Amino acid sequence: MLLINHYLKALHKICKAKNILLVTHSRPDGDALASICAMMELLSEMEKSFQAYSADPAPAHYAFLPHVEKIINSKKALPFSEFDLIIVLDCGSLGRTTLSEEISARTPGQYVIEFDHHPKVDEYSDLEIRYLEASSTSEILYYFFKGNNIKFNKNLANCVLTGILTDTGNFLYSSTTDETIKIASKMLLHGARFPVILEHTWRNKTINGMKIWGQAMNNLQINRKYNIAFTVLTREDIRRYNVSDEELEGVAGFLSNLSDVDSLLFLREEENGKIKGSLRTSHQRVNVANLAAHLGGGGHPKASGFLMNGRLEKTQSGWQVI
Repeated sequence: MLLINHYLKALHKICKAKNILLVTHSRPDGDALASICAMMELLSEMEKSFQAYSADPAPAHYAFLPHVEKIINSKKALPFSEFDLIIVLDCGSLGRTTLSEEISARTPGQYVIEFDHHPKVDEYSDLEIRYLEASSTSEILYYFFKGNNIKFNKNLANCVLTGILTDTGNFLYSSTTDETIKIASKMLLHGARFPVILEHTWRNKTINGMKIWGQAMNNLQINRKYNIAFTVLTREDIRRYNVSDEELEGVAGFLSNLSDVDSLLFLREEENGKIKGSLRTSHQRVNVANLAAHLGGGGHPKASGFLMNGRLEKTQSGWQVI
């Protein structure tokens, strides 16, 4: 567990700051959005001046999160030089913020705090609050709030629980600990609405969304040489079912429940000539982050990803990237 002085120092910097920028990664997932919304709730309660940024819009089904509509998606709309504190959430790699140049070239008067549960990729923060054993960045924020005796209201509780649920696959993933469960139960006591969160983050599939999950399962194969399961979705598949990227969230995590394999690889074609790869495992001795790093990505030992140029082509012997 992180030392309490990290949390105290972070809050001290927040209290002193005159204008704060909150940042999370592009294509924000549930934990990223829950984390940035939780910080917006805190700063709003403190009556601090702030702006929030992510390069991509929040998926529509996260509209229930407090303040999510305040997130800016255009770098040009950020008066970067005016911020004296920058808080980066859920983003070990600075490149995923799309603000690498701005943050790297910041002035001495611009302080950077990083909250994250991913392995470190870049050294860029002045105060690093990283806890790899946490289920999510939202769980780390719980420790930050608790360590500073910040009272939980319904909005904070909903944010923390949303981040935990989405990053643990509703407690299915191996990142779930007994402490994670305890925190989730505390958030319910503070007013978090578990059924509402599930309705928006899990029971949100359209019929075409369910069909494309079926397509991913239909394409599922096992490479017994390496004991890895793999599946693919092509752009043709995605166009045929006319689904958004949001409806593909959770496919890799769900398929990783397959028994008798060591890990799972899910590849899907993007519109820009790239392939997104997701790696999952629940086996103690397997570290999929090593393979992700070899392919230019990164992440956790049990859940990692990467992005590569190319397209998928089916051959007589299987699928290949060309």
